[in-house]
Amino acid sequence: MSSLQTFLAPPLSISFSSSNSKPRYSPLESLETCSSMAQLKQNHAHLTKLGLSSDNDAMGRLIKFCALSNDGDLDYALHLFDTLPHPDAFIYNTLIRGYLLRKQAADCIVLYLRMLQDSVLPNKFTFPCLIRACSVDVAVEEGAQIHAHVFKFGFTNDGFCLNNLIHMYVNFKSLENARKVFDKMPRRDVVSWTTLISGYAQLGLVDAAFEVFEWMPERNSVSWNAMIAAYVQSNRFHEAFALFNRMRAENLALDKFVAASMLSACTGLGALEQGEWIHIYIRNKGIELDPKLATTIIDMYCKCGCLEKAYETFKGLTYKSISSWNCMIGGFAMHGKGEAAISIFKDMEKQGIVPDNITFINILSACSHSGLVEEGRYYFQYMTRVHGIEPMMEHYGCMVDLLGRAGLLDEAKKLIDQMPMTPDVGVLGALFGACRIHGNIELGEQVGKRVIELEPNNSGRYVLLANLYVKAGRYEDMANVRRMMNVRGVKKVPGFSVIELEGEVNEFIAGGRDHPESKEIYAKLDEMLDRIRAIGYVPCGAEGVVEELDEEEEKENPLNYHSEKLAIAFGLLKTKAGDTFRITKNLRVCRDCHHASKLISKVFDREIVVRDRNRFHHFKDGECSCKDYW
Repeated sequence: MSSLQTFLAPPLSISFSSSNSKPRYSPLESLETCSSMAQLKQNHAHLTKLGLSSDNDAMGRLIKFCALSNDGDLDYALHLFDTLPHPDAFIYNTLIRGYLLRKQAADCIVLYLRMLQDSVLPNKFTFPCLIRACSVDVAVEEGAQIHAHVFKFGFTNDGFCLNNLIHMYVNFKSLENARKVFDKMPRRDVVSWTTLISGYAQLGLVDAAFEVFEWMPERNSVSWNAMIAAYVQSNRFHEAFALFNRMRAENLALDKFVAASMLSACTGLGALEQGEWIHIYIRNKGIELDPKLATTIIDMYCKCGCLEKAYETFKGLTYKSISSWNCMIGGFAMHGKGEAAISIFKDMEKQGIVPDNITFINILSACSHSGLVEEGRYYFQYMTRVHGIEPMMEHYGCMVDLLGRAGLLDEAKKLIDQMPMTPDVGVLGALFGACRIHGNIELGEQVGKRVIELEPNNSGRYVLLANLYVKAGRYEDMANVRRMMNVRGVKKVPGFSVIELEGEVNEFIAGGRDHPESKEIYAKLDEMLDRIRAIGYVPCGAEGVVEELDEEEEKENPLNYHSEKLAIAFGLLKTKAGDTFRITKNLRVCRDCHHASKLISKVFDREIVVRDRNRFHHFKDGECSCKDYW
């Protein structure tokens, strides 16, 4: 019987001196209850006295505790190993696992080479750890050699080894090799299929991942989640919902991983009703609300425009992780509730939670969206003075945005000049946006050209510079920006708006007429515009046109047919006075739609919550929560 078999066999350690005597236990049995290195060393001394210091079975048990237990000591395990004249495969495998647990991947390979030099044959337990070690260390060459040894030593039919090889090649971003291993497998299990799906998804090959998913002979919740997550990570939220509905139709239970992925899809589309359904399901089914899932629920409510439920969920948590605190602070920030964000931060500190760099990004963002200049200056210093957190690029970006929005352009520029690192496009973009708001043409032109060179394929940068020129009446310069976009082949990102009503997500593009209720929507739009004109609405003009539409759209789709206006018209059709509906937009709301939305909320007695690329706007009674500070 081998050492590994000896270890796995039932202990034959009880003997009897007479029919009336109590059972006597072997010293090996005490190793099974060992809980500390002090206790282990006592056992080691006892085994040495019994002459078992060279016994692989006895020493293997000691080495296992030292190498694999949280209370162990790998150095002591290696000391024991060095005293053995002929360590067996079990001992080598145990030490390889010990190295792997400590992320010492290179040492796994070195020990394997020694194993071969000592003429100890590897077994099926050897290779999975070695393959994972190569994967962790992205050791491509060594990984290929270990793959060859899997064949050499006859483990080509071992599913566990082969699944680990697929994962290794996926981690190497070598899908061709991963696919070769997969295609040659004599038997594939759910792990094989799911690993390949995840591999395609990680490289953005979502359609290829879906092909593999469709070929699967059987699926479990892990494989469903892998495919749903692939769609969510690629912002293909509609397809994620379609697949989720298929999963529900097959009566598969929703676990916390699928729930988290679908909550992210709800966040992406602003699908509050479906997000609420998933939250209720989680609660009713008793699904574990770990910190990640709890934060995902809070984030969903915040980004779907329901701050009250986000805060209610947050308050109801028995344990609040740092990510939950950060998410709630960030939620208040994006809704323009800076004072509430600061209040939450103070509660966090009172409870002894140590803030991190993300906490202060959210606090500074809250100050920026609410115009809290003094508070922003205070916390920018406070993070370093009290918590020793040095400002990162994102913190500088928030401060430049805060100062710039407040019209303190010279102070914002001075802060950029004093940065210990070269400002990135986010920091410069914040100053550029502030120049547009406050009409500083000279500085805006200077910064705008730098931003465009840093991000030559971002259409929004060109549009902002064009708007700046329009504001200054420099139409020839605006035309030059247009020509530059055409020469460089830069296309504007098409604007779209999404509204969820009665559990159904509806998407609108500027001037689009594909919706089945298009005729009724446009009739409502005309009524909507007539009624707000009656109380003084006048379109904001050229800036909104340049900002929202490309040249082709301008000819056919004037300001009246922007995507959010169509979504609002649909919302008015489907709701009654006093109701609230929510819209998500992929671009920044234009000035004209912002002005019109305030008036619509008053005339039609609705609360309209709009999430744009930067923040939330709550339109009610003719006012916006941003107080026009956006």
